[in-house]
Parts: sequence; structure tokens; C-alpha cells
Amino acid sequence: MSRPPQSKRPLVAEKRYAKPQASAAKPARATAKVAAAPTTKRPRKPSSATQKRQKGGRSRGGSGGGSGGLFGIVGRLVRWIMRKIWAVTWRIGLVSGAIVGGAVMILYSDLPDASELVDQRARGSVTMMDRYGDVFAWRGDQFGGVITTDTVSPNLKNAIIATEDRRFYSHFGVSPRGVLGAIAINLREGRGALEGHGGSTITQQTAKLLCVGTPYDPSSGISESDYEAECRRGSISRKVHEALYALAMEVRYTKDEILTIYMNRAYLGAGTRGFEAASQRYFGKSAAEVDPAEAAMLAGLLVAPSRYAPTTDLERSRDRAETIIGLMQEQDFLTFAEAERARGNPAELSEAAEARAGGYFADWIMSTAPSFLAGDTTEDVLISTTFDKRIQRAAEAGLETVFDNKIKAGSKAQAAIVVMGADGAIRAMVGGRKTKVAGSFNRATQALRQTGSAFKPFIYATALELGYGPNDMVNDAPLTINVPGSGPWTPQNYTRRFEGQVTLTKALEQSLNIPAVKVSESVGRENVRRVARDFGIRNSVDSGPALALGTSEATLLEMTAAYAGILNGGSSVTPYGLTDLRLIGDNESLIDQDGGIGERVISEQAARELVWMMYQVVEHGTGTRARLDGREVAGKTGTTSAARDAWFIGFTADYVTGVWMGYDDNTPLTGTTGAGLPAEIWHETMARVQDGLPAKPLPMTPPVAPMREMADTPSDNGGGTTASNGTTRNAAPTQQTGNGSGSPLDLAERVLNDVLGLFRKSN
Repeated sequence: MSRPPQSKRPLVAEKRYAKPQASAAKPARATAKVAAAPTTKRPRKPSSATQKRQKGGRSRGGSGGGSGGLFGIVGRLVRWIMRKIWAVTWRIGLVSGAIVGGAVMILYSDLPDASELVDQRARGSVTMMDRYGDVFAWRGDQFGGVITTDTVSPNLKNAIIATEDRRFYSHFGVSPRGVLGAIAINLREGRGALEGHGGSTITQQTAKLLCVGTPYDPSSGISESDYEAECRRGSISRKVHEALYALAMEVRYTKDEILTIYMNRAYLGAGTRGFEAASQRYFGKSAAEVDPAEAAMLAGLLVAPSRYAPTTDLERSRDRAETIIGLMQEQDFLTFAEAERARGNPAELSEAAEARAGGYFADWIMSTAPSFLAGDTTEDVLISTTFDKRIQRAAEAGLETVFDNKIKAGSKAQAAIVVMGADGAIRAMVGGRKTKVAGSFNRATQALRQTGSAFKPFIYATALELGYGPNDMVNDAPLTINVPGSGPWTPQNYTRRFEGQVTLTKALEQSLNIPAVKVSESVGRENVRRVARDFGIRNSVDSGPALALGTSEATLLEMTAAYAGILNGGSSVTPYGLTDLRLIGDNESLIDQDGGIGERVISEQAARELVWMMYQVVEHGTGTRARLDGREVAGKTGTTSAARDAWFIGFTADYVTGVWMGYDDNTPLTGTTGAGLPAEIWHETMARVQDGLPAKPLPMTPPVAPMREMADTPSDNGGGTTASNGTTRNAAPTQQTGNGSGSPLDLAERVLNDVLGLFRKSN
């Protein structure tokens, strides 16, 4: 009987670490189990932990490295925590992403077309042109016109990117690397994390320029400067808002559109908004034409417009531009040769930029034009003026020459100059020693100062109008006047001497005080006051006898205009600088002016005689330092009490120029009168102004009437003069005309009728 075939043994892994056999029955049971196992199932490989337990025989409670050890527990805990963190993190990220995406889409839906964002100024601009049609000054928020990435100079586009955001065309609007780098720099330099460097991309900076979509509302009650300060605030919430707005802009606009908005909205100093306006302002050319050096200087303004403005400090601006040229070379926007050429030929300012936007004259124009078309304009305005850059340079040079050579270093003395035509057209204006300024105190137009002897021509103008002649005599002798409420008043000459009988011409020529008071009392103080007011002295003119000595106050502009009235034949003058005002792009003029001559104040004959008398002041009297070789000059010096103010105002046949000198705090001048430094400043100025112009004679008439001695008669002005012997007297001509009585009342009536007749004739 054959044996049955044996079952095939299943293939199983050999147990390398079997337990010792306890009895013979156990192996048989194990064999039976194995035999019963499915032949298709592959036995599992013992785990490493099992192998370790089998190998080492360590208990589960041991301190070894097994899964049941301390490290295993810690590992499982860490893995559990990480799983929980990840579970929370991805959910938070998902929610945050949804929130950011929703916020971006909301902002995106509110964004207008890019073309609507290039110019959203709350204020307009004022562009001023000189008498020849050349631009010399700007005010307000200047906008030179829209430029795009296609029309702007590639040099400027590259300079902006190299300076502000070299990865502009590759990031998505926000640069985490840039922000982290900026925070690290700020902390390293001892500032707060968000103070100083911001790490903002050009897109984020554009969002800030747009104030994250909140335009300025003039009716909001806050100033535009406060509004802009709020837009620049660097809080965390503000940064987050800017980042979201930047992301929305990246979705809504192309990179070139964002850069276009940025180039047109950036503030670049001196009231300029956008690179086109800045290029016109500083270089007198379009932003499409700037070379690498000019582009670098313009791009350098972005970090701090006021500090790096070339009109503030040209050398500092050039140093900044040189740094940017290096960045452009480093980023392959310039070759080595191009960079060296740019460094060797730094940007030069335009003539208008060198003049610092017109200085005092432009400020005065802004103050005289209607505010809604000047300082508060929301439109772009073009103003044509009477300004003459050549004459302005002459005035500035004349002032500088005297102060550099005649004034001790450190002196705080000030001076002002006005140059105008006989019709009141202002050609130049200097309001202080610092000539390259804007918005500063203008001593030519704002300072009211006592006029001193510069007032005396109005006294003699009144006398000439009332029938006196340049050759009439007046007695320069001691004088005391009883002033009601004040008591006796005794004027003195500057020299403390008495000249006796002198002509009116001699009295004016030597600036004698006592004859001036006597003539004023003779013709009537009220008449003198009226003539001064009609010639343009707008401030209150003193009513006491001391008015003859120039105790009334006036501005240099008023006094110069009054002298222009004498030059033009006796008509009043309103000083003016604006000749035409219109909106840019419009042909219709909103305001225009042809001249400033007004009504007649004194007759032409009286004016011509007065010019002759003032000509003697310069030829033989106190104004000799103002003489010009080969040219007739007339004028008058003036010095106030204690020499707190010193004046010289004079004219040629072409121009009238006034000079004032003094201290802002009324400190007395030392060793200076109107006949000294002011006359020298006048001379230095007018020698330059008249250079190259043909010499013209002054409109003057020498006296032809015989010399008449002034008699002592009572005056009709409510007071009288009391000589040192106590008798009442007043100067009047001894020769009387007409067939009426020679009494004082008859004389006063005839004089009044003559004056009224002259005024009727002039009108």
C-alpha cells in the first residue's frame, strides 16, 4: 500500500528568533496553524520595534529608544501638535485668502480707468511769464501734462525703477522680501520696524499717492497738507490697506499703467506734481528729453523732495544724482562710458529755476491777483506780467555789491529795492537780502516805515501847484510851533545849523527841515496830506506839523510809485505787475491791464519844476552818490529819527527806483543815512539797469520866474509859526497877483480858487 503524498509546505519567512520549545505538543500545534494558513497570503515582516524587543528583550516600561520610551512619547506628542497646527493653519490660510481675495475684488471694482488717476490735484497751478513772454515762475500745484511710459525719456523711466523698485516688472504688487529687508535695516539703525525705510514697491507708493482711493475733499474741513500727512501715515493698518490696494491695482491695471500714474502723481518739490512739471520747472524741458544726469536728479527727488530739490541745494541734489547713476550702471541701464559721461556733465538748472520761482515779485503777483484765480485756484492759470529778468538781476547784483563791500560781516541790516516804469509797471522787486526765496516777508511791499525826508517832495509839489516857484526864498531860522495838546515844538536841521535865506530848490537840495516845515505850514498841512494821498501814500498821513519831516509811514512800493507820478508829469500811479490772466488752453483773457496811470495830482508845469529841483538834489545836494555818468538823475534822500530808516528814491527818464535800508526790529543804523549806502545801492542798481540804453533827458523845466522873497504872513491851516522873538509869522510870497485885497483871507480864497481851477482843467 503506497503512502499518500505529503502536503507541500507553504513558503513562509523563517523565524530567526523563535521562542524555546516548552513541550512536544506546541510545535505540532504551531505546525497545524501554519498548515491551515492560506497559501496566498504573504506573511508580514516583523516591525523594527518587534525586532528590537526580540533582540534586546527589553520590557515596554524600559527607558530605551523604543516607541514606548520617553522619546517615543515626545515624538508622538510633537507629531500630534504639528498635525493640529497644520489643521488650523490651512483653515486660517484658506479663510484669510478668501478675505484678502474678497477685499481685493471689492477694491478692484471701485478702481476707475487709469487715465482718470494721472491728475487729481485739489489745487491748480499758476504759471507766470515775464514782459517778453518767457516763463519765470510757478505757484500752486504745477502739472506739466500727462506723460506715459511710452512718451517719457527711457533714461527717466530706468532711473525711477533703479532707484525705487528694481523688481517692479516681476512682483505682484507687494514685495515680502523688500518689506523684511526694510524692517531689518530700520531695526539695525535703531528705529522702529516701520520707521524710516518702508520697503514699498512702486505699486504700493502709487497706492499711497492715491491715498488708497480717498481723494481730497476741500469741504471736509481739513487742510490739504493735513490730508496728505494722513495719507503718509505709517501705521500697520495703513500698510495693510495700502498692500490690499496695491494688489487690486495689479489686477486692474498693467504695469505700465501703474508706472504712468506714479510718474504723473509724485510730488517732486517746488509745487510740482509729476515728472513733466518737475522737468519743466528745473530744466526748462520736457521729461521726454532729459539726459541720464537730469533723469537721475529727478529720480533723486522721490526720497525727499524738499531736501534734494536742486533749487534748495544744487550740490546736494547732484550728489544724490551721482548715487542713482551708480545704481543705473549696476543694473545695466547705463554702460560704464555712459555713466562716466553723466557724472562728468551734471544737470544744470534752467534760468527760471535759478531765480527760485520769481521770488518776491511772484509772491506779490499772487497777493494782488484774485485769490480764486491765484492762491486758491482749482484751474491751471497763465499770468503775463511786467517782470524783467535782466533788471531783476541788476537789482540783486547792486544790493549784493554794496553789502559785500560796505557792510560788516554778520550785520542783520536789511534792504529792499523796487524798479518800475513811469506808468507804475514793476520791472523788478527785492524784498530783502536773501533774494532767492519764495513766501518770505517782503520789505518792499509789507513793511510800513517812516519816510523821513523822502516825504519832502510832496510838500514842494503842493507849493509849486499853489503858485510858489523853485527860486522863491524861505528863511532858514530858528522856529517854534505851539502844537495844541502837546506844547511847543522846535524842529532842527540835521546839521544843527541855520542857512538863513535860501531858495526852495536849495532847501530841498540840502534837505533842510525848518524851511520844509515853514512851506508846509504856509501851503496848509491838509493840502500836503491830500497831495501825498493822491500820489499813492495810502496809509494815514500825520496831521501835525511834524508831517513835513516824514513822520508818516509808507511802504517802499508806495513811495516809489508816488515818485513815478512826479516823473510822468504829475499823474497818480497805481503800481501793477499783472498784464493778462487767462486759463491755460483758453484764448479769452479774464483780467488784463495796460497801465497804471490815474488822475492828475499836480499840473505838468509843477511836476517839471519839481523834477528840476530833485535833479539839483543829485547834482549838488544830498544825493550826489547816486549820480550816473552821462545820464540825468533826479531823486531824494530820506533819513528818519535816530536813523532807523534810510531811503533813496530817484529816477532817470526810463525808470524809477526806490531803495530802503534798515533793521527789522527798528534798531538804529550806524553811520548810515539815505545819502550814504541807500544812494550807493541805487547807483549800483541803476548803472546796471541803464547799461546799454541810450541816455534821455529828464522831463524838467528850469525856473524862469524871478526870485521872490517869502514874507511872514499868517497861514490858513489853523496854526501858525512863532519865531524865537514870539511874533506870529508864516512864509508866503510878497508878490501878490490879482486886483483884490492883499489880506490873508483874500489870498487864501484866491489860492483855493486857483487850485480848484487847476483840478478842473486836469479832469
